[in-house]
Amino acid sequence: MALPASVVVDKLTGIRGQRVLFRDLSFRVEPGQALSLEGANGAGKTSLLRMIAGFLAPAAGTIALGGIEEPEERGRRVGWLGHHDAAKPQLTPREVLTFFAALYRSDAGIVAALAEVGLAALADLPCQYLSAGQKKRLALARLNLSRRPVWLLDEPLAALDADGKGRAAGLVRTHCLAGGIVIAATHEPLGIACERLTLGAVA
Repeated sequence: MALPASVVVDKLTGIRGQRVLFRDLSFRVEPGQALSLEGANGAGKTSLLRMIAGFLAPAAGTIALGGIEEPEERGRRVGWLGHHDAAKPQLTPREVLTFFAALYRSDAGIVAALAEVGLAALADLPCQYLSAGQKKRLALARLNLSRRPVWLLDEPLAALDADGKGRAAGLVRTHCLAGGIVIAATHEPLGIACERLTLGAVA
């Protein structure tokens, strides 16, 4: 994992369409911390994650990761888990992780990564036969392989059963203990101790 660094959001304003999602939003997340973004549907949780990742430009304010503000450079330090699982139907979980391990230049073991999320027995089954929850487990394994210091998670527990949620919490806990940062948009508890930030309607 690259050297951890603080995420600093300063006076951020987000607008979708003609609606202000949040205004003058400021917070800081230090290495080893997890932050849970909470709020009703449409409050701007996903938009905020996308801004931190560099996928979406804020209307005002700044975002810095270890002092780096340039979006493309920030993106190289971010591991993203969104609603798209990146599981190609014709590929097996082993093949998916082999591809991403090469992309991330990760030396982590593929078999161990699959076992950690409970997919070892399905390593060679084409992804088209995986359930939604199993695909989410695969996405978590991919994220873990990235070895990037900042994890941005959009509803990471969706589609997971109790065992899957426990495994997800374990990955997040281990990442934070290693000095990583987790910022997650979620409607349910992550299963670990974390700070909370609630986004609400802007007048």
